[in-house]
Amino acid sequence: MSKGPAGIAALAAASRLQHATPEATGALWVNVLKELPLFAGMSKRHLRRLAGIAQEVRFPPQSAIVREGSSGQTFYVILDGAVSVIRPGWQPIRLQAGDFFGEMSLLDGKERSATIEADTEVLLLAIARPDFMKMLESEPPMAVAILKELATRLRSLNETHTS
Repeated sequence: MSKGPAGIAALAAASRLQHATPEATGALWVNVLKELPLFAGMSKRHLRRLAGIAQEVRFPPQSAIVREGSSGQTFYVILDGAVSVIRPGWQPIRLQAGDFFGEMSLLDGKERSATIEADTEVLLLAIARPDFMKMLESEPPMAVAILKELATRLRSLNETHTS
């Protein structure tokens, strides 16, 4: 399947149209997860494990998916639709299919650093923190790959914010 947001949205559409079995849906989610920079360094086996703990969730337009200050227990990948990241004092950032959020709270369990609101109806792939942490503890290479991506994102944010 093609890379990027269009490819991820197409995978999500294929899942809905096929009324896929959990096994087939899991295979589709492996393809989605491998498109994400956060998981770029992971093996197919690791991606299959991640896909196995992921669940689809939907939110209607204008609903809050997460609120700044709330407990962070879930990582989300946008499969279809668009959301806005809202932080006081910052310009809102729009995310769409192929983007993800919640990785900081997923890793440290601390409060959400931003509010995420659905701009449209959104279909998300959700990975819960307890399952994810068990996986990271048993698979150190997964943790290393994620740490590298988070460092890259932090550097990029620092360069943007100081420019």
